[in-house]
Amino acid sequence: MQGLTRKIVGDRWDGAFVARLRRYIEFSASEINDLRGLLEVEHSVRKRRDVVVEGGSHARLSFVKNGVAARYKVLHNGKRQIVNIIVPGDVIGLPGSFLDTTSFAVVALTDMKLEVCALDDYVALAHRRPKFGLALSWLAVHEATTYAEHIVDIGRRTALERVAHFLLEIHDRLAAVGRAAATEFDLPVSQEIMSDALGLSVPHINRMLAELRESGMIALAGRHVSFADIKRLQQLAHFEPVRLTRIPAPSQPSTIIVPKRPVDRTTVDRPAVGRPAVARHVGGRAALAN
Repeated sequence: MQGLTRKIVGDRWDGAFVARLRRYIEFSASEINDLRGLLEVEHSVRKRRDVVVEGGSHARLSFVKNGVAARYKVLHNGKRQIVNIIVPGDVIGLPGSFLDTTSFAVVALTDMKLEVCALDDYVALAHRRPKFGLALSWLAVHEATTYAEHIVDIGRRTALERVAHFLLEIHDRLAAVGRAAATEFDLPVSQEIMSDALGLSVPHINRMLAELRESGMIALAGRHVSFADIKRLQQLAHFEPVRLTRIPAPSQPSTIIVPKRPVDRTTVDRPAVGRPAVARHVGGRAALAN
C-alpha cells in the first residue's frame, strides 16, 4: 500500500466503520477505545494507487474513513471486471486478509484515508471482546448478500435494471454511514467504472441513464443524482435494501428444575422380590424380617 502514513491522535474517535457497526450492535465507550487502540496509523492513498495487489499477501484490515475504491480482477485478455465498489464504512481485507493469497486487487478510485490494523491484532481483540468478532461476521453476511445481487445483475437483469439497481445500491450504502440524503447523493464513480462493474459499454451506460432521466425516475446534474420517483425505480430494479437483523444480546442460561418423583409409602421397608430376608434384633433376639 503506497501513500502517506500518520499516527492517529485525539481523545475521541468514531469513524464510518463504527457508525456501520452500530446498525447491528451497541458498543460501550471502553469497547470503542479498545478498537481505537488497534488503529495506530492512518494511511492516505492517492487516486489510482493499488491498495491490494492480486496474488499477494494482505494480512491486515483497512477501515475506509474517506474515499472510494474498487475490488476487481483483470483477465488474461486484459478485460477488467469490478466485483464491488468500496465506500466509507467498508473494510478492505474482507475477505482478502483471510486467504493465503489475495484473489482480487483493490484500487483507489479517489484519494482515500484508511485506518489500518493487523489482522492478528483484530483477532486478538475479538477473543477479548467477542462483539467485534460477531460484528465482522455480520458485515461478511452483508457482503455476501451484496455479491449475490451482483450475480443477478450480470446474469438476469436488463441493462436498464442494472443501472437502476447500481444507483440505488450505492445510495443506500452511502446513506447508511451518513454520506447521502434521503433521495439524492453524489455518485462517486465514473461511467467507465460503472461499465466495468455492470458489464456494459460506456455508451450503453450513458443511454440507460438518459432513459431513466427521460422517464422521470431520476434527475442528473453532473454526478449529482436525485431520485424523482424512487418507488418506480425500486420496482424497475427489483431492489430490496439489505437490512440485517441486529445481533442478539447474550441470554442468561435457563435453570432447569427436575421434579422430584413421589415416594410410594407402600414400598417403604418392603423387601424386594428375590432378596433374602434381613435379620433384625427384637428384644435382644435375632428375628427374620418378613
